[in-house]
Amino acid sequence: MVQFYLFCAYAITEVFLLAVMAYDRFVAICNPLLYVVAMSQKLCMELVSCCYLCGSVCSLIHLCLALDIPSYRSNVINHFFCDLLPLLSLACSDVTTNEVLLFIVATVNEIITITIILTSYLFILITILRMRSAEGRRRAFSTCTSHLTAIIVFHGTILSTYCRPSSGNSLDIDKVTTVFYTVVIPMLNPLIYSLRNKDVKEALRKVVGSKTCS
Repeated sequence: MVQFYLFCAYAITEVFLLAVMAYDRFVAICNPLLYVVAMSQKLCMELVSCCYLCGSVCSLIHLCLALDIPSYRSNVINHFFCDLLPLLSLACSDVTTNEVLLFIVATVNEIITITIILTSYLFILITILRMRSAEGRRRAFSTCTSHLTAIIVFHGTILSTYCRPSSGNSLDIDKVTTVFYTVVIPMLNPLIYSLRNKDVKEALRKVVGSKTCS
């Protein structure tokens, strides 16, 4: 149950953090001169705190309902971690309430965050197209590419796994899709974000160069 709570809380938090990052890019590209004022340290702390609060509350709701289930057929879960869908498949009682709530919470979270992301990137696209400098447009697009990659992979797998009514889909298929946002995204994060930083690129180039010379 601890593993399930932490996984669920951090997954939902990541969904909202990606939306906050989209808003951050909107402010940085559309209002660069006001960025420091608009994205103050206080506002950043409040946004991050709200993301973790949403993740914790939603996860706690699912956990409480899962603990209300009187019994399970087995203590062996058909998954590589304690996820809610494989857990509900082992319940000996009716879990319709749990499944409906999972669908509603996941769908509402996705609608809210995707709306923020799409709105932010719509204004970003309009701003980029108005730029006269080709170099400026290239840098702006380059700034957004890494974030969009994470959004497509993360939200795509979340939508296919949780934002659908229960239809008896194979748990093996769910395990494959889950790998993308539990393993692939964390693995790609250094490549998606860090290696786009000039200082990191230069440090990596020096390390590779020194090893080649030696």
